[in-house]
Amino acid sequence: MENNKKVLLINTHLKYPNWSEGTLNDAFHQIAKDFFTNKGYHVLETKVEEGYKAEEEVEKHLQAEIIILQTPINWFGAPWIYKKYVDEVFNSGLQSKKFLTDDGRTKSDPSRQYGTGGHLQGKKFMVCATWNAPEAAFADASQILFRGLSTADFFVQITSNYRFCGVEVVTDYNSFDIFKNGDPDKDLKNYPIHLSNVFLNHP
Repeated sequence: MENNKKVLLINTHLKYPNWSEGTLNDAFHQIAKDFFTNKGYHVLETKVEEGYKAEEEVEKHLQAEIIILQTPINWFGAPWIYKKYVDEVFNSGLQSKKFLTDDGRTKSDPSRQYGTGGHLQGKKFMVCATWNAPEAAFADASQILFRGLSTADFFVQITSNYRFCGVEVVTDYNSFDIFKNGDPDKDLKNYPIHLSNVFLNHP
């Protein structure tokens, strides 16, 4: 089964020898690759730690209907190499006017909102993340750290880049508590179900 659709998988794990080798994030990345390959998609891949060219990443984004970021959460954010990636790739997309022309506001139309100047409508973006934090830490106002924030709230600094360029952000997928009480094997097994639900609209 083949179609003309493309998916871009971005793996931004940063290896720390003898502590965080990246095997779990690689496993999620591979499951997504296998899932979309089996559905007939052409899979584009970027492993940020291995290097990239900003202009080529812009073209990958333009080609892909679906973009998935695979990331660990290190000190409450994606690894620093991902921020560098975003700055370089999105600046290139801005300068070339391929991602967006401006922030959307115009003097001639005061009703236009900030963040409506993107050119990437029709694309979907998702975050798949691995956490030390337990699932119970989120969406519960009694929790001291996140105070009721959901994972979607937490990811706003990542997802806003895409929404700013016109991309639809879909429900994230998470593997929680991976060092203590989590069940990464179960999370890996259930990942294709989530991918099907959010991108193919059927189980």
